[in-house]
Amino acid sequence: MKTKLQEYKNHPFSMLMFILIILSAVIMIGAMIFIIGYILVRGIPNMKPELFEWQFTSENQSMMPAIINTVLMTLCTLVMAVPVGVFSAIYLAEYSKKGSKIVKIIRMTVETLSGIPSIVYGLFGFLAFVIALRWQYSFISGAITLAIMVLPLIMRTTEEALLAVPDSYREGSYGLGAGKLRTIFKIILPAAMPGILAGVILAVGRIVGETAALIFTAGTTAAVPENIFSSTRTLAVHMYCLLSEGLYIDQAYATAVVLLVMVIIINALSSFLAKKLTKN
Repeated sequence: MKTKLQEYKNHPFSMLMFILIILSAVIMIGAMIFIIGYILVRGIPNMKPELFEWQFTSENQSMMPAIINTVLMTLCTLVMAVPVGVFSAIYLAEYSKKGSKIVKIIRMTVETLSGIPSIVYGLFGFLAFVIALRWQYSFISGAITLAIMVLPLIMRTTEEALLAVPDSYREGSYGLGAGKLRTIFKIILPAAMPGILAGVILAVGRIVGETAALIFTAGTTAAVPENIFSSTRTLAVHMYCLLSEGLYIDQAYATAVVLLVMVIIINALSSFLAKKLTKN
């Protein structure tokens, strides 16, 4: 400890950076605690049984259809986005030539798409799926739009996870006579699984909390969709609608509590799964 303090005294800039890092961490943790605490304090007293009835009406403002829609939307989006994102990342990390111009263009495009606001994806989905394909406001329009939106995130995180696997793993597998495809699926992917799941967790968080893209594509109908071409709303859109109407503020805070709990549960399950896969 004394050695560290002496080192900081000899290098004032390092001491300044250390203080700034600690201060930033304290501010971030404090802001998170304040936001979570505020939501819980405002939302828990308004958690009533009628909020969990199976059908939404103007009397109960039930969030149950929105909860079911959120789970369905998340699963459908991941089914479309994860395989495409993972296999695209495998190509970029394992099969493409290093320094290839095409690969550089693909990576630049992916990074650019990652920074586009969700409202732009919503407008694209509205023009492409709702109007051009005439799917109207529907579950499938929202799911495909979200899949396109989270695809760059999954690709980049998966590629970085694959590149982080030491080359000695590949060389050892090749030395034992395994082919490239077997090496990727038996050696590289299991080693990179925690990083891949981290990208999926980030994608799930973005899907669950998305509103702008879904308002323009999936609509705001408070009901479980009868088919993929029915309009629907997720939990985040449900909360936005309650707040925008200005009549159900208390119910909106209760919805925020459920949304927060859902995100925590999903992250906990994903972390547990990542540890299990790493041990195996």
